[in-house]
Amino acid sequence: MKNIRMSFVHLFLIAASFLSLFPFAWMIIGMTNTSSDIVKGKFSFGGHLSANWNKLLDSADLGAAFYNSFLIAILGTVGTLLLSSMAGYGFEVYRSKGKNLLFNVLLLSMMIPFAAVMIPLFRMFSSFGLLNSPFAVILPSITTAFMIFFFLQNTKSFPRELLQAGRVDGLNEWQLFSRIYMPTMKPTYAAAAIITFMNYWNSYLWPLIALQTQDKKTLPLVVSSLASSYNPDYGIVMVAIVLTTLPTLLIFFILQKQFVQGMLGSVK
Repeated sequence: MKNIRMSFVHLFLIAASFLSLFPFAWMIIGMTNTSSDIVKGKFSFGGHLSANWNKLLDSADLGAAFYNSFLIAILGTVGTLLLSSMAGYGFEVYRSKGKNLLFNVLLLSMMIPFAAVMIPLFRMFSSFGLLNSPFAVILPSITTAFMIFFFLQNTKSFPRELLQAGRVDGLNEWQLFSRIYMPTMKPTYAAAAIITFMNYWNSYLWPLIALQTQDKKTLPLVVSSLASSYNPDYGIVMVAIVLTTLPTLLIFFILQKQFVQGMLGSVK
């Protein structure tokens, strides 16, 4: 009976793995075929990779798109990790009468759909002259209720004895945070970095509104414009999608061990 149950578990995992990997296989194979072959459903490697690559270079400014995406993702990730960890640390470590009320209001903000604040955000950034700049994409997401809550929950497992020992040694509050808390919470920062980087890298709706000229477009916007043309070349689209996916995959594989530790709330 146990062997039968394990067989079903293995079959389920195999099917789930296939469903998860099939889109990636389709992208990689599709980037080597022509658009007509992709439409026909051809699932074998072709010989048009170099032609698709050259067409993509002629159709879009990949260098500018990569630069814009990396600039927004890196600056946004660094800012989000710093501010959100400071907020989560403060909510958990320090005591005040209105702390719980403030945090509950912060959590309620997660219930507000982005579509409800999109027009006010546009008017605000337009009045400040920040539209069509990386800051227009970074600032609305630089602190999120989810990321503050994530750091707060992981801070609950942070050993307070380290802070007490640091105060005895004469460290001020900023030194306690930067020299003791941040190095100790490396797995949490790694998990948060992956989540935040992927959110910035793959963001589409707000950058589509805020970035108004072609030289400021990010990679998801370039892929969208290629796929939504009157007669899209799906071979080019597949090459662009693979290029857009590679950075997030590399970061995840590099930090996957720390990601698992951080999601489990472990402190090293």
